[in-house]
Amino acid sequence: MRKILIPLALALIAGSSGMAFAASTATPAAKPAAISSMATPQSIGGTVKAFDLKSHSLTLNNGIAYTLPSTFKDPGIKVGQKVTVQWKMNGKAYDATSVKLG
Repeated sequence: MRKILIPLALALIAGSSGMAFAASTATPAAKPAAISSMATPQSIGGTVKAFDLKSHSLTLNNGIAYTLPSTFKDPGIKVGQKVTVQWKMNGKAYDATSVKLG
């Protein structure tokens, strides 16, 4: 009888420890918080590739088109001129908050 009980007990112990690992419930990883730097104003310098005051757009040599505010006053921007643009992300759009020459 002992010859049967000892191997049976060892098998039950070994089998139940494997089930304990399989049945463990891990807490899912938390989703990262939204990146707050996207809402903060950022600055970039570049050369004007295109500028259209009527459509309120300014494109730099990096290929990104910035949307200018409707109240924007042209300080004399010309294609080929170096500018510094303060901007914020608005969804997928780059909204310029200010443009400085030089």
